[in-house]
Amino acid sequence: MSSELYTVENPRKWRFTWEAQSHIPILRLLLFDSITNPSLQCRNLKVQLNLQQSVVCVAWLQDLDMSIRVPMPPVLVDADSPLSFRAFEDHIEVKLVLLLPVDHPIILNFDNVLDFSQEQGTSHSKASKPLSMDSDQISLSRSGGVHFYCRNCSFRLSKSPLRDFVEMPSVNWREVADNWFGSCCCSFGGISEKLVNRYTNSYRCEKGVCLLTLTTITLSKDDLIGHVFPDNEGTQQLKDESDFADGDCLTEAKEESPCNHTSTEKVKSKQINNKSLYANMEGSVAEKASDEVDSPIVTPIPDCCHHEESNVLHHLDKDCMHHTCGTIKSDPKPVNAVDISDDQRSFLNGFLGNIFMARLSNLSADFEWAEFFCPQCSTLIGAYPWRNGCGPTDGGVRFFKCYVSTCLAAESGNLLREYTLERMFANQLLESAHEESSFRTLVKELKTKSPMLHIVLINSNSWSCSGYCLGMEDTAEFVPKVDLNPIIKVLFSDCNKSAESHLRKLEEWVTKDIADEVFMLAHQIEELVEILVSRNDTLPSSCSSLDGLTLTSILR
Repeated sequence: MSSELYTVENPRKWRFTWEAQSHIPILRLLLFDSITNPSLQCRNLKVQLNLQQSVVCVAWLQDLDMSIRVPMPPVLVDADSPLSFRAFEDHIEVKLVLLLPVDHPIILNFDNVLDFSQEQGTSHSKASKPLSMDSDQISLSRSGGVHFYCRNCSFRLSKSPLRDFVEMPSVNWREVADNWFGSCCCSFGGISEKLVNRYTNSYRCEKGVCLLTLTTITLSKDDLIGHVFPDNEGTQQLKDESDFADGDCLTEAKEESPCNHTSTEKVKSKQINNKSLYANMEGSVAEKASDEVDSPIVTPIPDCCHHEESNVLHHLDKDCMHHTCGTIKSDPKPVNAVDISDDQRSFLNGFLGNIFMARLSNLSADFEWAEFFCPQCSTLIGAYPWRNGCGPTDGGVRFFKCYVSTCLAAESGNLLREYTLERMFANQLLESAHEESSFRTLVKELKTKSPMLHIVLINSNSWSCSGYCLGMEDTAEFVPKVDLNPIIKVLFSDCNKSAESHLRKLEEWVTKDIADEVFMLAHQIEELVEILVSRNDTLPSSCSSLDGLTLTSILR
């Protein structure tokens, strides 16, 4: 793109932007600079299509003859349809009719269809497809062991290669379990509760295990090098055992209790060195060991489980004692009581889920989130939960996939190379719009809860690319390849520059569920604002704002 026009003082002032919508066979070209008024200054405007060189040639008369070339993305143009073009106050618009929409599978793999080199075909196909965030577990597991590095300085973060990768559930997984099995204990509610608790116990930040979400990779602090965490003061305290954890239990029936009202049965389980004392229904106790420790377990029985003249069976566990109304039965099998620690209970309630873009329902007052910086270059690469100056609370550090890699910068085998901050944000924004049916989002800072960014999603299926125009003198110059990339179009405003009245209006929208509310780290919000502002430069001024908000795009 170094060719210069003799008739133009600086041809690089002219920029181009290609735009297209999914499923619509129209390709739109915008040409603009910062000083020219094409509607007045570009006389005798002519546009020609050179398919042999894959360029669009635009010429006009402005005191002298001027002309520029625009490289074309790989598309199938309908040569029988005439070109349409028009000059506006700050840009020139050209429209091409296509044979196939830009998101057609043939177009997405255009290089491979034309039998280009494998390297070119792979590069194009990956650049032109939306980010896929659900296949990392497979690719990482097949690698045979990976190290994680800071993407900025290539500092190695892991002590040894990691081979065990486990996918974490979505933050609303417990709600899904309740919907599947039913939350009432008189049907499958007991099964749902037991499965939820056991599922919780299976997810721990253990050494050698990586927990994967769509946006983060959680490593145990024991797998990290170069960072010293504050020591915890003793072991994590368990919460009140009345919040009954996993199902292995004992129940005690009372014959005199009527079956048509709510009752509460208290049972004591004696635990010694993972062994138990158990009580039969007559109240006698069989001793299994000494040095007993009392752990009272309170099991509430709701009204919905009491039916007159019916046998109500409490399925707390297959090894638990059963009783029916009016009939006393006992099962002398000893069982173990399982408790859930604080961090597991936080996971159970969704508090340790997606910290990249969290919701208010996924934040807890019991702990805060601390930023994790690279020990060598001090750039933000992750976060971890902590309380009372000690952390990580659950022993794990969440690395954001857009800030880490699985190889050195000089190598080409990074399994996370497709992840960038803007593509991760766009993916989460689309997911939020789909789940919440809201296209207006207020992004707040995670620690202060202050509004930082207001975003309105206006188009989720667009394709675009931009660059600088070429000169016409050296026609033998290599024409650079340009690819259409999937984007979402958004309107945004920086809340730091907004008036108080506007901020109050945004908060009112959140209260009325007109706008969605999410929380992110301050460093990421600042980086995101810079990206949004830079993307706005790819549009002429007349197309860069709407209703007082700035129009821009985000790669997805």
